[in-house]
Amino acid sequence: MDEERGFSAKSVFLSFLLGGIVGAGLALLLAPQSGKETRAKIKETAEDVKEKAEGYLKEAKGKVAGILDKAKETLEEKKSAITKAVEAGKEAYEKELSKDKEQEG
Repeated sequence: MDEERGFSAKSVFLSFLLGGIVGAGLALLLAPQSGKETRAKIKETAEDVKEKAEGYLKEAKGKVAGILDKAKETLEEKKSAITKAVEAGKEAYEKELSKDKEQEG
């Protein structure tokens, strides 16, 4: 149903994640703490977000690499099947030509 409206699960998840990050940042900024404590918490949160983003990126790269490997394998299989079919077609054509020449001669 979300797909029909143009929203994918990925975009909803990323929106949720971004909203959580913004909310956490605002909570840190508005909490009654000293500036030094607030900056330390913001830095810590930013580092956590960076680590999570790097993890998601690494995971996505792994999935893409797997998909590409599978696509290459499938392409090679199809290419091989087409090559065999073309060769079989050539052989059949040449057999028919030789039959025609034998019948003429």
